[in-house]
Order: sequence, then structure tokens, then C-alpha cells
Amino acid sequence: MRLPISALFLSVVLPSIAASAQSSQTLTGTVTDAMCGAHHMMQGASAAQCTRECVKQGSDFALVSGGKVYTLKGDKSQFDKFAGQNVTIKGKLDGKTITVDSIEAAKS
Repeated sequence: MRLPISALFLSVVLPSIAASAQSSQTLTGTVTDAMCGAHHMMQGASAAQCTRECVKQGSDFALVSGGKVYTLKGDKSQFDKFAGQNVTIKGKLDGKTITVDSIEAAKS
């Protein structure tokens, strides 16, 4: 009888622990790419141009916020519109990855 109760406990508790690992967040920062982060390396290019070129070469879109770089998951065409710009993102944070629910220009 002890084993079925343990199995039931684990089947209820583990999924709720996993769900809480992804917490909903609102972050403000700059849309960039995961390779360059806050320091763009392409000479003579704006932050937006460098971001777009790096993404074309295979890098992921990212957000620099509070000195940290978060990889963005979601609609890449929306991220592209805001490349190099300061934005507010709402989404689920899981480690260093944000699954984006919404993105908009940050209010000054």
C-alpha cells in the first residue's frame, strides 16, 4: 500500500514543481542577439543591423536586461521589428530563456 501512495504523491507533486519553474515575468531591456549580447562586434553597423545579421548567421534573438542576456523564444518577426531597441517583454522565464507572450516598445 505504501508504494501506490508514493507514486500518487509523485505524480501530483512533480508536475506542479515543473510548472512553477517557468514563472511569468515582465522584463525591460534591449533586443539583441545571443552571440553579441550587449557588445556588438560588427564594425560600422548599428545595433539593429548587427543583431539582424547575427540572427541571419544562426544566432538567436536575445534580450539584455539588468546585465543579463536572455534568449528569446517566440515570433522572430516581432523580435526583428524591435532589433536594437528598448522594449518591455512579458513571458515565461525558464533559466536564461524567455518564451515571449508580448513585446512592445518600452515607455521612456
